[in-house]
Amino acid sequence: MISRRFLLAALAGSFLGLAFTPIAAAEADPKAFVAQLAGKAMETMTAKGLADAERNQRFRTQFTTDVDLPEIGRFVLGRHWRAATPEQQQEFIKSFEDIVVLTWATRFKDYGGDLRHVVTNAIADGERGIVVESMVERDHQTPINLQWKLKKGEPDLRVVDLVVEGASMAITYRNEYSAVIQANGGKIDGLLGAMRTKIAEMQAAKGTTKAN
Repeated sequence: MISRRFLLAALAGSFLGLAFTPIAAAEADPKAFVAQLAGKAMETMTAKGLADAERNQRFRTQFTTDVDLPEIGRFVLGRHWRAATPEQQQEFIKSFEDIVVLTWATRFKDYGGDLRHVVTNAIADGERGIVVESMVERDHQTPINLQWKLKKGEPDLRVVDLVVEGASMAITYRNEYSAVIQANGGKIDGLLGAMRTKIAEMQAAKGTTKAN
């Protein structure tokens, strides 16, 4: 049986690699947007017989469609984003995307699962923000509480964070990467180098040479 800790981690990562086709009909309704988004993500995560390359591509497509990657990147790097060159910013965003895709695209491919996602509430968060509250239910286990942080775009809704049991994924990445930068003398090149190494290790473990 899949552990609660593993499920929490998987849900945390899945918001950055949601694998399904773009949502159009539910754009005006945040609760419907999240319900469709999570439903499609779980459907793909538990799909049997899906090739890794196809799973990776679906994750990557949604990652760049319904997640505001530039905004997340700016937040994660904080003051280091402003100090980075355009080339460093671009490399960071691409490396961040690769790491997330490689991490989560195939994590659930062998899991049949009995997950049920239930949207419970939506509240305004400033002029352009919306927080959608939901939970993931499993038989005979305590539900997992989620908060989907959305931003009203032009014209779409975009995901800018996912809070799992009170833990913000954007803040988690920010803290982790900030520590790496500090350990490398405050240089973003140290983080970029560490990310390149991580990507190469993950690709080698998967027997690939390129993130799809």
